[in-house]
Amino acid sequence: MALINFIRDYERLARFRFGRFEGMLGPGVVIAIPIVHQITRLDTRTEVLDIPRQTNITRDNAPIEIDFLVYMRVDLNQADRAVLEVENYHQAVVGLATTTLRAVIGDIALDDVLSQRERINESIRAKLDAETERWGIKVTNVEIREIDPPREIQDAMNRQMSAERVRRSVILEAEGTRQSDITVAEGQKQAAILQAEGSRQAEILQAEGDKQAAVLRAEGFADALQRIFDTAKGIDDNTMRLQYLDTLKSLGASPASKFIFPLEFTQMLGNLAGRRDSDD
Repeated sequence: MALINFIRDYERLARFRFGRFEGMLGPGVVIAIPIVHQITRLDTRTEVLDIPRQTNITRDNAPIEIDFLVYMRVDLNQADRAVLEVENYHQAVVGLATTTLRAVIGDIALDDVLSQRERINESIRAKLDAETERWGIKVTNVEIREIDPPREIQDAMNRQMSAERVRRSVILEAEGTRQSDITVAEGQKQAAILQAEGSRQAEILQAEGDKQAAVLRAEGFADALQRIFDTAKGIDDNTMRLQYLDTLKSLGASPASKFIFPLEFTQMLGNLAGRRDSDD
């Protein structure tokens, strides 16, 4: 009695006829006759293999424990190799991944192992994919899940990180102090500039005020002289004679026995005498 097998889109069926490989069949309906046919079903979807935790030695002889995941699938174009070239491709990939990890880690220093996961992932993936191609397996991705260094190395790393944080804190504090000093100095500089500018403006304004005041005083003095001059031009000889007579009265009342008369006074007396004679 024939067996009917329904092969899904993501599956392939390897069928043997009396031990001879007939090819990869599917998807769809595949007939298998008992005793005549032997079949092996393959899943071509991506599978995840959990690689057990293992201890690896870095290039600088530091033991470190690592576990990671391998993402793989059967290549549709080479699915027959997963049946004909390897008995159990899952087990084969796990073993190959373990030895590949040791080889990769052995070429890298501890600090790089801890800081360059992406580089290690890609290196392991490339090496695995090159080896598993002969089995019809495609390794699509590798992800390191955990890296655990020994306790003493972890303590040393913690001390180093603490020292680095302290160093950065000191640098940041020093930088902050420097910026603060620069800001204060800049503020003082600006204040000094503004103060000097204010003093200069004040002196300019004061000098301008003194200049204006001097000009006004000079103009006032000039106006006063002009008015005196204009008034003096209107005084006649009689007015001057009367002023001289008032002066003589003051001299007569003085106890002094010697008097000095200006030349203009004698001329005035002569004029007065001449006018008197003419009146007679």
